[in-house]
Amino acid sequence: MTTPPDDKVAACSAVIDAKRETGSKLAAAYCFRGHGLTEKRQLDAALSDLNESIRLDPASACALTNRGRVYAFKRDLDRAIADYDEAIRIDPAFALAYNNRGDAWFNKGDLDRAIADFSAAIKHNPSLAIAYGNRGYAYHRKRDMAGAVADYTMEIKLRPDVLAYINRGNAYRDSEQLDRAAADYGEVIKLAPTDARGWRNRGMIKLFQGDTRGGLADYDKALQYDPADAYSWNNRGQARTRLGDKAGAIADFRKALEISPGLRTASESLQRLGAAQ
Repeated sequence: MTTPPDDKVAACSAVIDAKRETGSKLAAAYCFRGHGLTEKRQLDAALSDLNESIRLDPASACALTNRGRVYAFKRDLDRAIADYDEAIRIDPAFALAYNNRGDAWFNKGDLDRAIADFSAAIKHNPSLAIAYGNRGYAYHRKRDMAGAVADYTMEIKLRPDVLAYINRGNAYRDSEQLDRAAADYGEVIKLAPTDARGWRNRGMIKLFQGDTRGGLADYDKALQYDPADAYSWNNRGQARTRLGDKAGAIADFRKALEISPGLRTASESLQRLGAAQ
């Protein structure tokens, strides 16, 4: 079980404040506290700790990788990549450093370099679920749906979670395997019944497949859990239009435009229904 960030910060602070450790042990305390602070998104404090960790132990691939992650959160991707490069130079088999560098390349728009790094991460640690998920996302971006589905499937095998099912569902949707997409969104609903994403994504598939009442029911749930999503209001309006509920459709389209005034499909739908915005 992963240590909660607050507990990690408190435990490491106790070690640092006791002033009994030196060298690599003190460096490790700063490194782990820096990681905990990163999880809490206290990035400047995390950076300070990780700088101190690296000063005490310049050969710590772990501290360099953690600092690279802080730079990545700060959108300083070149510095992040430099830290990951150094971590990999020190420990050429450090899978997480490859994964994180791949993420930085992805965010710089270099999908091929990103995929190469995610592949290296998987080579060095075949059970690193996040690397499969990240590579799957990069394949999806390159429109390689078979590669995306294969990687998401491996991620789900290693660590079944909501985002993995959503991402595989999206890859199935974008390759027109609608029944499989709906099944994955159904898994999201089972894992996280109050997460609107499973409901609204499955609702869209049901509307694509002509199951208007099923789609409407899913959008009812989506809006119960996320009433601020303009697209859910718009899509429920489309379902209500199909079912002849003109007043309900107009109310939904108006709500969509209240949240997102530039949503063209909602304004065009109101025009078709002869209603003012």
